[in-house]
Amino acid sequence: MKKFTYLLSCILIAVSCNNSQKKSGASQNYSQGTFGYDLSFLKKEDRGLVVLKNSTGSEQIIVSPKYQAKVFTSTAKGLDGHSFGWVHYKSFSGPLDAHMNAYGGENRFWLGPEGGRYSLFFKPDSSMVFSNWHTPPPFDSQPWQVSSKEDSTSVSMHKDMILKNYRGTELSMAVDRKVSLLDKGAIEQQLQIPANDSVSMVGYETNQTITNTGSFAWDEKTGMPCIWILDMFTPSQDVIIAIPFKPLKDKSKRMATTDYFGKIPPDRLIFKDSILYFKADGKSRGKLGLPPYRAKGIEGSYDATNQALTILTTNILPDAKYLYQKWDTTGATFDGDALNAYNDGPLADGSQMGPFYEMESVSPAAFLKPGASLSHRQSVYHFTGSESALNEIAEKLLGVSIDDMKNAFR
Repeated sequence: MKKFTYLLSCILIAVSCNNSQKKSGASQNYSQGTFGYDLSFLKKEDRGLVVLKNSTGSEQIIVSPKYQAKVFTSTAKGLDGHSFGWVHYKSFSGPLDAHMNAYGGENRFWLGPEGGRYSLFFKPDSSMVFSNWHTPPPFDSQPWQVSSKEDSTSVSMHKDMILKNYRGTELSMAVDRKVSLLDKGAIEQQLQIPANDSVSMVGYETNQTITNTGSFAWDEKTGMPCIWILDMFTPSQDVIIAIPFKPLKDKSKRMATTDYFGKIPPDRLIFKDSILYFKADGKSRGKLGLPPYRAKGIEGSYDATNQALTILTTNILPDAKYLYQKWDTTGATFDGDALNAYNDGPLADGSQMGPFYEMESVSPAAFLKPGASLSHRQSVYHFTGSESALNEIAEKLLGVSIDDMKNAFR
């Protein structure tokens, strides 16, 4: 009897330990590419990580105050769902990079311009080459503070910054950024798309404000910044970006900037029927931009491998001044782009940061007097489902079908 009791106790202890291990190790059981995997990884790096979610937990986004208020990634199907954002796991270990700490994130806050007369990335009088290019620490590597978290669907963060531009001017500013998860009804209402229970979706809005906290106005003599939001996503062989643009009778106005990092070859970029198609497979480095008088404030990508449609929307002011951002000082200072897309690829030496691809939006130049503010709003939406269901959304928002996107380069 004593022997039986002892054996039974051992079995119960073993079962208990096994269950405990399963519970404690559950977050480790998600495969790479799922939201649960990224959440488990990021929790180890940022103890103050903020997870915004709906009541069922199906729609979630990960926000990191420690890592510059980034939205790292999102899911439309809970922990087991596809993780939409690109996370650069290797960048979290080792010393800080002198040029840029590419932690990833499907929505990150930056300030521009990157190049041009008012650049924030090059020291005064330095040549605009990679060895001299440095991302300012306040939005590259320094932590931000949580200023408020009212509920499970929104968080606000703050950062004070002093940045020196290419003209040698020190710009003092306060930055406030609010991230809000949207419910399904709000997404359908904002985009004016029909309700469809067969489509899984997640969407969020970021609203960022910069305030001039210095003693002088930002003007053409001092230089000024602009708000720049960049969204990094994981590519596949089948990702195509589609950007609707405004056709103009005035042929003197440029169509787009297509040579930020060398001319994008024609087998990766085509213009057709007021739609720009850009191949985003992470295999060839190239960036493009649309000026405010061409951009419609929307762009999208379709990943046929994962049957995922992503939409980015923002407000464009067609007559406003947008800053020139190429790595030179020869362009017209206020003839910059308002909407951008980037495809990562190998550098000349064969090295590569990603692969990833980006969709981006930019605010107008911030001509601000002391105490004045400028805000910029951007929204991101992800949809997964059958191609027939996604096609209705793509045609409504982008003016093209899923087949148009899939066959653009075939």
